Amino acid sequence: MNPALKVLIIEDDPDVALGCEQALQLEGIACECVASAEQARKHLAAHGAQDFEGVVVSDIRLPGMDGMAFLRELMALDAELPVVLITGHGDVSMAVQAMKDGAQDFLEKPFAPELLVGAVRRALERRRLVLEVRSLRRQLESAGNLEHKLLGRAPNMERLRQTLQSLARSAADVLIVGETGAGKELVARCLHEASSRSAGNFVAINCGGLPDTLFDSEMFGSEAGAFTGAGKKRIGKIEHASGGTLFLDEIESMPVAMQIKLLRVLQERVLERLGSNTLIPVDCRVVAATKVDLLALSRQGLFRADLYYRLNVATLSVPPLRERREDLPLLFEHFALQAAARHQRPVSDLTPARLQVLMAHDWPGNVRELRNVAERMVLGIEAGSPPFSAEPAESCAQARSLSGTMESIERALIADALRQNEGNLTRTAQALNTPKTTLHDKIRKYGLQ
Repeated sequence: MNPALKVLIIEDDPDVALGCEQALQLEGIACECVASAEQARKHLAAHGAQDFEGVVVSDIRLPGMDGMAFLRELMALDAELPVVLITGHGDVSMAVQAMKDGAQDFLEKPFAPELLVGAVRRALERRRLVLEVRSLRRQLESAGNLEHKLLGRAPNMERLRQTLQSLARSAADVLIVGETGAGKELVARCLHEASSRSAGNFVAINCGGLPDTLFDSEMFGSEAGAFTGAGKKRIGKIEHASGGTLFLDEIESMPVAMQIKLLRVLQERVLERLGSNTLIPVDCRVVAATKVDLLALSRQGLFRADLYYRLNVATLSVPPLRERREDLPLLFEHFALQAAARHQRPVSDLTPARLQVLMAHDWPGNVRELRNVAERMVLGIEAGSPPFSAEPAESCAQARSLSGTMESIERALIADALRQNEGNLTRTAQALNTPKTTLHDKIRKYGLQ
């Protein structure tokens, strides 16, 4: 539980207030007591009610504004702020109505201390999750910041962002190379959003999932009556991408006959719809993605060399996850928070033992596989599946040397501690229980900033 979270108790009876305060403090839960809703309002205003790092426990019967009226005021300020109400005998019906109005729980006097602690713990856990999700959303909504879209502090990710930023300002076609699940489409979308074409359409096509019989109509469009069933004019994918970006995923899987047709469009920047002789100019940036060596494929006669050179004006290489293991804690936290928000579940802590298992895994599915692992962990079903199944963990340990595994783990732990302490060397050394000189040497050894 986040130690910053605390409880604001609103109770005008000194004995009840003291009992609540002592019960929570004995459980290590920080709390503060006020005697009225008016005092509580001032306290929340000073801390920012919408981002108050805690929960409210309030008696219903209070001097001045009562607990019910204050609940409605709190719900208007922040509908996700957990409020636990304390009721006297005969106020239960009122408390039930309060829960309909947004209260999380209620306790009827007299109540046992453990009931109060249990209700508060549930409320604090809910508040922690809400605040984490809000923080994540603020990061994701930071417009134009590539670091919030292409997460990672590994040197190869820094180089990827720098190259992408340079290419975004150009009109050059781009070839994105990377393994399955490494995030090639995300890179393509970031390139589009950072370019002057961001107001245009981003049109993604999976070349491996496009049947030969539908290629012409899907890519180039068709006129009414061009073939049986063509009842009206249809705009193709390439024309729809004009003014924006055309993303060709798994370009290596496109049949050679289709490659010839695509090459002509890319060279001439014009197309003809099926059933028409009119040339239609298209102005789109072409971004292709592949998980294989297209040049080697062209030498085998499986991919046209002229199309390869036409696509490969500039290249972006997306590193596999195993080559940026120091980013594992950051990426895992990101995906776990997303999963927690989607499933309304708490986020499990990434313990050193779990981190060691993640660091030892080779991640053949890359970032996509890590997202699935984080989601399974949030759902509590990670046991028995990779990388937490015994057999894959053993094979990973055998495949990688002990020294290499330990260095990867050490680098990831240092990188994560630096991130949590905002790069402050003194605080990071204290958090890792390591001399500052030793930490400085290791930061230089691993190329961390």
